[in-house]
This record gives sequence, C-alpha cells and structure tokens, in this order.
Amino acid sequence: MSATGAQGLAKPVHKTVLNLGNLPPKRAGFGGGSYPRTPSRVDPNNPPWPAYRGYHEFSFAHETMGKRLPTILGKAIDDTIKTLNEQSKEESMVDLLQCIERMQELMKDLQANAKLRPVVDDGEGDVALWNKELAKYFRGKTFMDAPWFFAEAYKYRRLHECFSISKHWKDYDVFFRQKCDTFSRSGTAVFELSTRFAEPFHYEANASEDEKVKARKLIFHELTQICLWGNATDLSLLINMTEEDIKSLQSTGGEHLAATEKNILGNHIDRIWALLSNIKDGRLDFVLDNAGFELYCDCVYADWLIQSGIAKQIRFHGKRFAWFVSDVTRKDWDWLLNSMMYGSLFSTATDDQLQSLRQLAVRWKNYEKEGKWVYEQHPFWCTGYSFWSLPSEAPDLFLHLSESDCVFFKGDLNHRKLTYDCQAPSQTPFDIAIGPLASEDGAPPVVSLRTVKSDVVVGVDEATAARLDKEEPGWRISGKYAVVLLSEGDAERKPVQLGGETRP
Repeated sequence: MSATGAQGLAKPVHKTVLNLGNLPPKRAGFGGGSYPRTPSRVDPNNPPWPAYRGYHEFSFAHETMGKRLPTILGKAIDDTIKTLNEQSKEESMVDLLQCIERMQELMKDLQANAKLRPVVDDGEGDVALWNKELAKYFRGKTFMDAPWFFAEAYKYRRLHECFSISKHWKDYDVFFRQKCDTFSRSGTAVFELSTRFAEPFHYEANASEDEKVKARKLIFHELTQICLWGNATDLSLLINMTEEDIKSLQSTGGEHLAATEKNILGNHIDRIWALLSNIKDGRLDFVLDNAGFELYCDCVYADWLIQSGIAKQIRFHGKRFAWFVSDVTRKDWDWLLNSMMYGSLFSTATDDQLQSLRQLAVRWKNYEKEGKWVYEQHPFWCTGYSFWSLPSEAPDLFLHLSESDCVFFKGDLNHRKLTYDCQAPSQTPFDIAIGPLASEDGAPPVVSLRTVKSDVVVGVDEATAARLDKEEPGWRISGKYAVVLLSEGDAERKPVQLGGETRP
C-alpha cells in the first residue's frame, strides 16, 4: 500500500480527556509512560502497551485484516485451482478440491469476522501451543478484535491446515510459484552482488593491520545495509509490483546505499560492529524472513561473516510450512541454492554472470556439507506467540539461541513479534521493547534488521516520529524507512544449564 493511500493510519488511539484542574498537582518521580506493564500483567491478549487490533480503523491492522488478507487468500485459491487443472489422477484432484473447499470456508470466516476456532490436530508440533493460547486468552475472540499479529498468524495457520489434513497435498505451498517468479525477476540486483562476491574475500596486497580492520568495517557497513534493504521485496505487501519496481527497490549500488542510510531512523550499525569485531570463530544465528532475493542477500552477508573469521558457524531459522506469503521454508532454501547452481532463471545473463552465481552456490553448498551453515525450523516460529513468550513456551529454543554470540532477526514480522506489536512510544529503548529476550538470564545479543512496514516503531526519538507523523502520515507502513537495532542481551551472559553441562 502506498504512503499516500495510508493517510492517517499512524495516528494514536483516541483517548478521553478529563479536566483535572481542581485536583492537587501531580508529583514527579513515579515513572513515566515510556515503560511497559510489569511482566506479571503481560499476556497475549494484554501486551505491554495497547495492542493493535483489526477494528482500529486508524491502524494498518484494519487495512490488513479487512482487505489485504482476503486478497492474499484469494490469490492463494487461484494458485491452487491452477495446480488442480494441471493434475490427471482422480484421487489427487478430489483431494486437492477438498483443500480448495476448506480455503473457501476460511475466506467466509475471514470476511464474516468469525470467532477463532481451535486448530485441527494435523500432527504438526505447534498444535498444542496454538490451542492452549486460543483457549486461555482468545476464547470468543474474532479475527478483528484479537490482537493483529495473533489474528494474522492464526489465518496463515488455518491456511496450512487446509492442506495439512489432506492425503496428497500436506506440504503444498500456495506461494511457492510467486516466490520463484519474483526472484527470477531480480536478476539485476542478483548479479550486482554475485559478480562482487563470487571470489573469496581478500585484503589489498601489503595492507597493514589497521587497513584490514578499516576494510572489514566498511564492507560490514555496506553488507548490513544490503541485508536490511533486501527486505523491501516482501511479497505480502508488493504482490502487484512490476519488474521495474522490483529493480528500484533492490538497487544495491554504493550511491543508493548512501542515499538510503539517512532513512535508517534508529541506527546501531556501529554498535553491532563493535560487538562482532571482537568475536572470532563464533556462532551467529539468523531468524529468516522472506525467501528469494532477501534470503539471497542474507546468504551473501553470512558468507562474508564466515570468510572474515567472525563466525565459524551460522544457523538459519526458517518456517516449517508456508507462512506470511514469502517467509522462508526448507523448500525455498533448497530451491535458492540449487537454482543458482543448476537452474536457468536469467535468460539475458552473460556467461560471466552465470558463472559468478554458480561460484557462490558451490561455496554455499560446501558450507552446508561442512556444517558451517545449518538450516533449522522449530515449531515455535509458526505460532501466534510473541517472542516475549519464547523462554516460557519454547525453553529448548531459548536455550539453543542462548549459545549464539548474536541473533539477527530479519524483517518486519519478526520485529513485530519481538516488540509484542503494540502501541509502544517510539522512543522506547529496544532492549525494553523486547522484554525477556533482553533481560532473561542467558539472553543473547539480539539485532533487528527491519524496514518499517507496520505501525509499531521503537528505538526512534520522539521528535523524529512526531515530525514524520505530521509530514508523512503513512511513513510507518511505506517501507521507505528502516531501523537497525541492537540489544546486548544478558550482559553477564550467566552460565546456562544444558543437559547437565554448564556452558558460558
């Protein structure tokens, strides 16, 4: 949605104003509104600050629940009908037709603002988490009055259910065709990077140690921005883009990066470098967002982090099934590396360009074989819980992440779930906004690389947010601005008990 079409969406909730002129004056020193409710009062239906909900007409939640999700679901039904028409076996066709009927039933529920029913037990590892949360916090709630990110995640879980209870189509991805097509139209930016990074990273001849440090910092600075702005091609927002629009968003030239850096409103890149530059042969984690070009940028970034000696191992965390249109699944991961190696996606590419792409693919596939790159898919990532609940609802995953030297969360959805997707004041410090992922014993350093595409904004000074609210009313959803934020986590990194073994 364009910024001009989003006029007024970023306004705060209307409040009743009382005249208290006859009461004694307020005393200072009782704390301010910049900090959240105490943890004991926080739950999925009662986040640290007021939640965004679909019935809030001032918010992007209203646009998403009322218009975007039905449109996305309609395109998913069209994709499945196309697949149906490509089949020949009766049993497969009847099975897929039943999937389509369940999708149409979901469309009716979405458009009628139905109550949120339990998720059918389809054997997935997240069913108990979903139904516990629904029963405990959202009994009787509808698509429009439940908190936005929960209702939106619930819709995608219901969409997966349409296929997961079938016989032949359990792993069908209604968005896979679209993800592949978008990457195949990203050739200009793909080769801009492959021709620069196909050859292993090396320093200039006779470079001094200071010059090597400076070179590493400069490359880190640019690659962090490339990894950040790769998120601009989120298919759930850009499903009607032209190829020229995609090229513009994916521009990776130096001049483009210099121009866009001023749009990073909360910029901790130097702090992140200060952290990473002191790590040698460490472990880093990427909680992935979009497939296709963004995943490709993530891999270029991760490749350099390995080559620079900062990381010895990088773990990539994706989704177990199709999620929020373009989120990475294992199939997307395998498709990217294998299509780079063996595919013919870019018909106008030169032999040199194709060779550079294959050279990257060879190195990346070797990283997998050597265990330097590991792809994982924990069930928690496809639940309706915010990441505030990660230590309590997925303690195994929290302990696993606690061993990382730094966890990068990519994209807008992960940022929403980090911050509980609620109406926090813009100046709220990032480490306050992410709650337990900053304060829990053993919490790792956390980085959020996020282009701003929804209402919640933290880590941005109040004056800047107020100015943009006035001058660019749709700035919070336009994708024009970004944040790169760091939480140092549990500064003392207290030992974490894992299977009887204490690790620092």
